[in-house]
Amino acid sequence: MVGATNWIGALKERNFRVFFIGQAASQIGTGMAPVAIAFAVLEHGSASDVGYVLAAETLPLVLFLLIGGVIADRFSRRLVMLGSDVLRFAAEAALAVWILVGTPPLWGFLVLAGLLGIGMAFFTPAMTGLVPQIVDETNLQQGNALNGLAESGGGIVGPVLAGIIIATSGPGWAVLVDALSYLLSVVSLAMVRADWSSIRPSDTFLVLMRQGWDQFWSRTWLWVVVVQASVVNMLIYAPFFVLGPVVSKEHLGGATAWGIILAALGAGAMVGGTVMLRVHPRRPLLVAVMTTLLWAVPLLALAFPVSILAIAVGAFLSGGSMSVFGALWNTTMQREIPPEVLSRVSAYDWFGSLVFLPLGMAIVGPLSTSLGTATVLVAVAVLTVIVTAGVLLVPSVTGLRVPESA
Repeated sequence: MVGATNWIGALKERNFRVFFIGQAASQIGTGMAPVAIAFAVLEHGSASDVGYVLAAETLPLVLFLLIGGVIADRFSRRLVMLGSDVLRFAAEAALAVWILVGTPPLWGFLVLAGLLGIGMAFFTPAMTGLVPQIVDETNLQQGNALNGLAESGGGIVGPVLAGIIIATSGPGWAVLVDALSYLLSVVSLAMVRADWSSIRPSDTFLVLMRQGWDQFWSRTWLWVVVVQASVVNMLIYAPFFVLGPVVSKEHLGGATAWGIILAALGAGAMVGGTVMLRVHPRRPLLVAVMTTLLWAVPLLALAFPVSILAIAVGAFLSGGSMSVFGALWNTTMQREIPPEVLSRVSAYDWFGSLVFLPLGMAIVGPLSTSLGTATVLVAVAVLTVIVTAGVLLVPSVTGLRVPESA
């Protein structure tokens, strides 16, 4: 492992600095959303309803990702991201007003959550492709780590702030603050000077998708880790975010406890992101995949909710591992994939990683009702360890090295 010569070098680059400021501000609002929306639903609904709403956001995200990847490689990635944030602002603002003036039916949550998912489907692959355009290659990992730190900071401040607002004013105001945060991102993206259009106009949509698939499938390390992520996201993300609020409400005191747990997740992610500013593993995927073993820890802590502290420690470790994985994974893709097809490959990455997540969101509530919350949480934690151990047996994953020049 080697240390970075200038750990904040990415912030000296004007385009990245402007982009980072907007993302850092908007992530605070984003960090509030899981707490605010979950408890807004739980005011008149059940754990299954929370799962349905989360699935309603994730399903269109999965369905539109491949389209978003093609669009981001074909047109200006900056403009694609800007339009996505405008859509997400409108959806969040409408949901917030609806909560504040009345009681939205379940279908109202589902529709507006679906619009959020569509916005993210276009935003995410465009961002993966945009970052190498606005930061020098020598600062690429630092740029990805800083983006992770922005998300982590929002994950610390947002949930705690949401818990306070919900306790004092109600979830609608928390959702409204999240909506306004997207406007900050719109302003920052409007100031970034970076455009992209390297694809021949004559290429059809299906040709562009096939080119992305060929690049994706030709790299064993890429699709193997995506398969792992597909299974692990269903096993980890769905139970954590669906059952976590339920455990908090039934055993830990409610929204404030859940906010503290999510803040610990964000704090761990911030520590992991800070480490990635300086530490550059020569075998990035080996390190990245090994850290995913820690993702099972908060599930085991939630299964036996002795104290908020124990669960928060598990969330902290998990958050740190997620940040390390994200920085190393994104940097590896950005280095190994040709820039003209990067957003499409990123879309296949996100599509594969999330394809089973709506199913997990939809079934984890009924499963917990049938089998018991603790049983479900322990079972998925064990399965996560088994799947991750299998990936560590793949030579192209453990053997991929960073070029000496990087």
